[in-house]
Amino acid sequence: MRIEIWADVVCAWAYIGKRRLEAALADPAMVGAPVEVVWRPFRIDPTAPAQATPIEDAYRDPMIDDALRQCGPDRSAAENRARVSAIAAAEGLGPRWGAAWRASSHDAHRLLALAHERGGAALQNEVAERVMKAHFIDGVDVSAREELTALATAAGFAEGAALLDTDAAEDAVRELLLIGKARGIASSPTLVIGDRALRGAQPSEVIVEFLRDGGERRELPEEVERLRCAESLMDQRDPLGALVLLKPLFGEHGDDPNVRRLAARAYFASAQLGRARETLERLVADTPDDSYARLMLGRTLERQGLHEQASLHLKIATAMTPDFA
Repeated sequence: MRIEIWADVVCAWAYIGKRRLEAALADPAMVGAPVEVVWRPFRIDPTAPAQATPIEDAYRDPMIDDALRQCGPDRSAAENRARVSAIAAAEGLGPRWGAAWRASSHDAHRLLALAHERGGAALQNEVAERVMKAHFIDGVDVSAREELTALATAAGFAEGAALLDTDAAEDAVRELLLIGKARGIASSPTLVIGDRALRGAQPSEVIVEFLRDGGERRELPEEVERLRCAESLMDQRDPLGALVLLKPLFGEHGDDPNVRRLAARAYFASAQLGRARETLERLVADTPDDSYARLMLGRTLERQGLHEQASLHLKIATAMTPDFA
């Protein structure tokens, strides 16, 4: 059974959730069950500065204060922090607790992705533990390259420290963030097994029940999964994100009408009209009976101010599919 943890390493609930998942996996009902735990990226603070700032300065930011209040609308931000500290202590996290820095987690997510790629789930989990402990207990700035280098080396992943100086895993993390968005991941942590998700750092007994229910997710070919995620992003009005996920398909599957049609929609929605037109003209030439492609081509030409050419395709599309009128 594969358990995906979609979480941010600078999210207190993610660290608490990690401890609760570990307790759930140690439950007699789960002992001996084959389990693989894989960390996936989520960003709770995507606007965090590249250069970390003291957390106390961040707490004075009204936007940060509002975000913290949302964790418990009936409490002040300070009361929410005290509550989280008490819960962390109850899970054995401490004795000191609390981040010292508002730090970007981007490079930490790269390190986790590289750890999984090069050493599998066990190495990735070790790196995740060290990064979160450093952030929440040791007061370390986990956005600092030298700190991540030390943490990776201590976890037995010195190779990862060197890779951080390159662009390794940049694309992988970006794609995973988009896949998470496409799959509806909206909170940290979220446990995913198959097609089922458990949001938040739930008590260990709740996690046990979630795990015992299992969950089978029919494995789809990668190109189909990418296409579905790209479609989801289009539904969420993120055409640029959709194009990121579609890009790897343009080579081997570039002639697939579904890929080209979705790419054309994304180009059109992101005002890349030249690329939309080029894609649609080739699609219409190859599949002249595709009324939707003709409709999109007509609308693209309209936006380019080519009304006479647009009119021809729009008339054909309407004749083929009267509902387009």
